Amino acid sequence: VQLRASGGGLVQAGGSLRLSCAASGRTLSSYGMGWFRQAPGKEREFVAAITWSDVSTSYADSVKGRFTISRDNAKNSVYLQMNSLKPEDTAVYYCAARRRDGVYVYWGQGTLVTVSS
Repeated sequence: VQLRASGGGLVQAGGSLRLSCAASGRTLSSYGMGWFRQAPGKEREFVAAITWSDVSTSYADSVKGRFTISRDNAKNSVYLQMNSLKPEDTAVYYCAARRRDGVYVYWGQGTLVTVSS
């Protein structure tokens, strides 16, 4: 599976961005999907996840209420709607596919989000 993340860019604090992650090579419908981010000088951290059946979502406390993860299995894609962005949301965002045992096995190349104050 190849994952390609897109939609990053420069936005002012309080603004919104929508990240997309498109898959090729295999259907994503049997995988859970997640978004992670890594800020300069920091470790990669979990942002959000959605189950393969689209029944359950989970979020990091830092983004709860501001970010929304969704997926479209017909388009083999997953999305991250980011609202009320803060400068501390600045990072490279990665999408990843998760097996049913919970292991993230496929990763996208990342897309840079920069939030200016």
